[in-house]
Amino acid sequence: MAASKIVSITVLLVICIAALYFTIPSPFFWTGPTVINQPSDVQSQATVFDPRVLLSAPRRSPAIPDPSGKLAVYTVSAYSFESHQKTSEIKVIDITSGLSSLITNEKTASEPNWLGATKELLWLKEGEKGSTVLVAGSVEHVGHTHVVGIVPASISNVKLRVLKTGLIAFAFTAKSWPNGTLYNAQQEPKKLSTARLYDSTMVRHWDEYVAPQKNTIGYGKLEKLNGRWRLGPLTNALKDTRLESPIPTFGGKDDFDLSSTGLLFVAKDPFLNPAFNTKSNLYFVPVEDFSATPASEPRIFETELLHGAASSQVFSPDGKSAAFLQMEKNGYESDRNRVVYIPSVSGLQASTRTQVLEIQKGQAEWDLSPSSVAFSRDGSMLLLVVEDKGNDILFKIDLTVPSYPAALTGPGAVSDVQPLKIGSNELFISSTSATDNSIYTIVDPARPAEARMVSSNSRNGVSFGLSSEQMSEIWFQGAGDYQVHALVMKPSNFSEDQKYPLAYMIHGGPQSAWTNSWSTRWNPAVFAEQGYIVICPNPTGSTGYGQAFVDGITGSWGGLPYEDLVKGFDYIKEQMPYVDTDKAVALGASYGGYMMNWFQGHPLGRAFRALVCHDGVFSMANQISSDEQYFPNHDLGGPYWESRETWEKWNPARFTGNWSTPMLVIHNELDYRLPISEGLAMFNVLQERGIDSRFLTFSDENHWVLKEENSLIWHTVVLNWINKYVGLPPYETQLASGIDMTTG
Repeated sequence: MAASKIVSITVLLVICIAALYFTIPSPFFWTGPTVINQPSDVQSQATVFDPRVLLSAPRRSPAIPDPSGKLAVYTVSAYSFESHQKTSEIKVIDITSGLSSLITNEKTASEPNWLGATKELLWLKEGEKGSTVLVAGSVEHVGHTHVVGIVPASISNVKLRVLKTGLIAFAFTAKSWPNGTLYNAQQEPKKLSTARLYDSTMVRHWDEYVAPQKNTIGYGKLEKLNGRWRLGPLTNALKDTRLESPIPTFGGKDDFDLSSTGLLFVAKDPFLNPAFNTKSNLYFVPVEDFSATPASEPRIFETELLHGAASSQVFSPDGKSAAFLQMEKNGYESDRNRVVYIPSVSGLQASTRTQVLEIQKGQAEWDLSPSSVAFSRDGSMLLLVVEDKGNDILFKIDLTVPSYPAALTGPGAVSDVQPLKIGSNELFISSTSATDNSIYTIVDPARPAEARMVSSNSRNGVSFGLSSEQMSEIWFQGAGDYQVHALVMKPSNFSEDQKYPLAYMIHGGPQSAWTNSWSTRWNPAVFAEQGYIVICPNPTGSTGYGQAFVDGITGSWGGLPYEDLVKGFDYIKEQMPYVDTDKAVALGASYGGYMMNWFQGHPLGRAFRALVCHDGVFSMANQISSDEQYFPNHDLGGPYWESRETWEKWNPARFTGNWSTPMLVIHNELDYRLPISEGLAMFNVLQERGIDSRFLTFSDENHWVLKEENSLIWHTVVLNWINKYVGLPPYETQLASGIDMTTG
């Protein structure tokens, strides 16, 4: 494979003092965009925002505008606890009026894409015997559809690129066998044995056993003949390469891109074991004819100074240049993403050079970590989604002149960015907030303050009985010379004259953060509407506050973060008179679950009337049974046999003799990140010590609880548990039917 060595160049930009970063917090709220209209896929206003409302509310995907900028297509799904069924629809929204129209409500229809500048859409639906059917239909003649082609396997993550009028390049992802043929689970013969044999790790990843079939990228052409679109022959772009893309387990559309000249994709380095390494590379597959095999094998882009995970590769609109993100360190999944710009993709000769944008103000480097990168319509700007002090903000970088990243959006969480229309740099942005599960907005990068809201799925939270005024923030002194940020969610009927019990919610990661975004798993508003003041702190190790703050948790799992949380609790007790800290509960999942166990063994645990530990860490040594070994190896200073002192120093199991606070333990059987033995060990300790405790498990859930019926039970058990200890009424007195309940 040809390799391109990367030469770093510094883009010098205007002066600022980075030291002010932690001492002058940015405003958390803004006045918001101009509202064009308020249509909603939520049919009626909820009287109380509770778990049923949360889980049955329509879930709207990011929207994709057509090339004219007049229409945008999206999907919306909803679950009914009455019929116990999910509905799914493809809809088109008129960007001017905000009104939506139904294209299809076929249950398995998904992934709509515009077929160029026509008013036609392509979407997928499930076919017979595990196949996928490609369907085309016109938005002007709804119901008039035709089959474009059938792929004899399950495919997803479709991307299209217009080659010329009536001819479109088509790319997708699927599973394939090592010989390159597509994998179809329904067509596989029944095995006579369940045995699995491995010669190298990893054996399991997230919630499944690693199997011979791997993710791959395929491509072909769509051609319009006699008024109907047809799918041509397909090619497996990764056949015989040893490369897998998208990267398991969460890789998808963001792991590859399509242009008229070929494919860009990221894949784990095939010469390194993925259990111990995070290194992935960017590859380019040149394609001269989308109905034929690639012009050459994938060509690798190697950076001279960056050896970590690569992500978010994207072509410029003309396909000549590209950009992607890459971390510096191999083995550290939470390192800062650097922005890499490739002036010429097709060159890839020894003379080709890429630019690592060392974005600076004065002498201080920009210290935030983008999660995605895209180009503006004219290719003059890079658009970065960046976590920044509890928000996921869209920034722009001008590629034509030296410039510092400028924010284009305010509070909330940007989830997707699309060019609005041909001939304009305006952007169509999909986002959420803590009180609204889907917002569509138009932003002009030249005038971001004049943003226009196209649609709010819940009418700015009104359909849920929520308001953005319920969300606020606090900053308090941390364990060191720094401030710690926390989000605060109050009940919708909040009164300063009353006192409310505290729900202290600790996030997972640990290199993660609470943000002003929507969630169907840990939604602060659900707890607030039960009558709590919900406080979500972002202690040492949290993202969005600079890389030094993220790195601060390394070798200090139960150190600085715990001390920050103690100081946060003291601040709440002393500075927030409407919070009744004598009636406090704490909840956490993953690393947050680790912290529940750490609380149990340390003085702060006695401040809470009850705890909830979801899929948490009990024994640090047992992390050797986890899937991604690079994670504990980095955070704890090396493998267990090389850094045993650190592993044991932060081991919650060492302090079980101090445990005394009632605790609900939740742990799922398909959690291969933190195996179920962790939860069983916690419950055994609690029971043997005579501490009030319960154990909840789901046989078909992983590290998360995602299925609606399971999630309703999860919320019911959790809310009933904590409400009992603070004197609030139970959420529901009867659990959903079908739960197996065993009492001693």
